[in-house]
Amino acid sequence: MKRFLAVVFSVMFIVSVVSCSSNGSASKGKTEKKTVKNEQKQSSPSKTIGILMPTKSSQRWIDEGNTMVKIFKENGFKTDITYAEDVPDNQVTEMKRMIEEGVSCLIVAAVDGLVLTDVLKSAKEKKIPVISYDRLIKGSENVDYYATFDNFKVGVLQANNIVDMLKLKDGSGPFNIELFFGSTDDNNAFMFFGGAMSILQPYIDSKKLVVKSGQMEANKCATARWDGAIAKTRLDGIIQKFYAKDKIDAILSPYDGISRGVIDSLKGAGYGTAAKPLPIITGQDAEPDSIKLIIAKAQTSTVFKDTRILAERTSKMVFSLLKGEKPEINDTKTYNNGKKIVPSYLEQPVLVDINNYKEKLIDSKYYTEDQLK
Repeated sequence: MKRFLAVVFSVMFIVSVVSCSSNGSASKGKTEKKTVKNEQKQSSPSKTIGILMPTKSSQRWIDEGNTMVKIFKENGFKTDITYAEDVPDNQVTEMKRMIEEGVSCLIVAAVDGLVLTDVLKSAKEKKIPVISYDRLIKGSENVDYYATFDNFKVGVLQANNIVDMLKLKDGSGPFNIELFFGSTDDNNAFMFFGGAMSILQPYIDSKKLVVKSGQMEANKCATARWDGAIAKTRLDGIIQKFYAKDKIDAILSPYDGISRGVIDSLKGAGYGTAAKPLPIITGQDAEPDSIKLIIAKAQTSTVFKDTRILAERTSKMVFSLLKGEKPEINDTKTYNNGKKIVPSYLEQPVLVDINNYKEKLIDSKYYTEDQLK
């Protein structure tokens, strides 16, 4: 019996040791696995980027928002993106919410930058960096950086297209032109118009270009909220009053949506026939509906701003700021918002017309051929 009990106790001891050893190994394995997960979680930034876009009425803002969300997601960041639908108060409300919820950075394509002054102070107090996106936020010193295209050059490209198509450098003329300005609450509108007039004004002064309406100041040829319907109504009135007998040879339009409104007005007045062809019409943003009009030879040109490039540039700025580094910039003189010169990075725009739209838009995979049918 003693021998039997000794054997039993020996077996129980061995089982106990093996069991403890096994449990210890299992426990250690679980701990190591948990540690790896924690390390992965810690290496992935648990930060949220606030993105405030002006509207979904233009496809470009949707595309740019989606591009940035994709880039940030691929780099482990969360995003909070909103569209104000061109209502300034909506944007103020959403920015306040984002600040209260503790976003790590704000990217703002302002509807009306002047109404953001107070809420930007709150962002500064909470040390949340602010990047003004495409549209310069004015009247606030609490804007850290600006990412945009060379907006003065946009106007230069549009005006040079008119000069080239009318052969003004060869002495042709006079020609009738009407001017359209963007929305006065958007600083870019002044940059576009300034660039265009730097080219067109000498021809106006020499009477090679004639603005029969006499409407050449921003407050007279502005288009609130860049609305094509407003542009159409304005041109309807101009045609009725000043072009009952004469024809319009060129329209300076700063944006594709305005261009489409202008074309509707012109067609309503009998333009677009062999006897009365449409005038030269510029545009901007290379929107699909306007590229279709270029292919149909209704709109003459547009200015292409590859928003993939701008979204990527802005994302790089955010990454630098969150690492405590200074983002790369290439302009420190141009963009004075009334309170400071905002350090900026300017990407380059490109003129697109019937001759190069395939190369610039389809070959670059910005659009597919089906999108432009």
